[in-house]
Amino acid sequence: MTAVHHKFVLPALDMSGKPVLVSGGTGSFARAFVDTLLTKNAPRRLVVFSRDEQKQDTMAREIAAAHPNAADRMRYFIGDVRDLSRLELAMRDIDYVVHAAAIKIIPIAEYNPFETILTNVHGAENVVKASLRNGVKKVVALSTDKAANPINLYGASKLASDKIMVAANNLAGRDGAKFAVVRYGNVIGSRGSVVPLFDGLIAKGAKALPITDPRMTRFWITLEQGVNFVLSSLGLMNGGELFVPKIPSMKMTELARAMAPGLPHDIVGIRPGEKLHEVMITEDDARLTIELDDRYVICPVLPRWSSEHLKAAGAKPVGEEFRYSSEINTEWLDAALLNGLIGRKAA
Repeated sequence: MTAVHHKFVLPALDMSGKPVLVSGGTGSFARAFVDTLLTKNAPRRLVVFSRDEQKQDTMAREIAAAHPNAADRMRYFIGDVRDLSRLELAMRDIDYVVHAAAIKIIPIAEYNPFETILTNVHGAENVVKASLRNGVKKVVALSTDKAANPINLYGASKLASDKIMVAANNLAGRDGAKFAVVRYGNVIGSRGSVVPLFDGLIAKGAKALPITDPRMTRFWITLEQGVNFVLSSLGLMNGGELFVPKIPSMKMTELARAMAPGLPHDIVGIRPGEKLHEVMITEDDARLTIELDDRYVICPVLPRWSSEHLKAAGAKPVGEEFRYSSEINTEWLDAALLNGLIGRKAA
């Protein structure tokens, strides 16, 4: 096992001069996505589509302060992916869509299944319909490691969303919109993740950090890496691919020790719907999976789809017994790398 900080080597799609929309536009990913585009590109129009006006107002102030020359390109569009007609209005004259809206918190999804299906499944369907009706060129939907062999509703709903996005290429025809999916692990430092939770407990003088199970492992990626992975996948996609980054794993106990080496652990037990380890590619998907230097690609079974663009980038098939799971990963984070990624000095 090696300690790594993975870099994605394939070039990002240049969004300069392009109209772009991001759903779930005030979430952690979307906020970083908008910052990156305004810093590195000059999109002609950048639409933030979300349903919380307070978060939009806060984001608009922060973006205006950080990017004072970008005000004329920003649009803040109140709406819900459950509302097809509102999505259709928002996507007028949009070329690229990044679909990041979802109900993500596992216990909340378990307790509110109807709402989760409306947002995660019907919302994905609405994104497809609105994209096709507005002549969008490319759509990338954000998925999750929990969509592979799901045992909770969040994972199951995102698996359904993934299938909808891949199958949407059948509806688009030869010259219509292209749809693809990116699937990655836990995002370090994102809102609601374990790093801010532990930071808050440490700041309040906690006597122990809660650990669900001492054997638990997870894949980890930073917001910056996630944004770069999405942008490079937009550039590489031909429609129907499911892109999975090569990212490191870390045991939850090691993460806790890295953040607070002097604190003991309180073993609280796995929550309903949680897995001990996360899988991003199953053995059943291995026969459809090819490998690039910085990612895996689960290829679609679609008419007229070809992997030639991926082979040209150096892709090769994985073995039939291949399985990409957090506990058998060959790349691991150590304490120094973790603390570097979350921008803190070693404890």
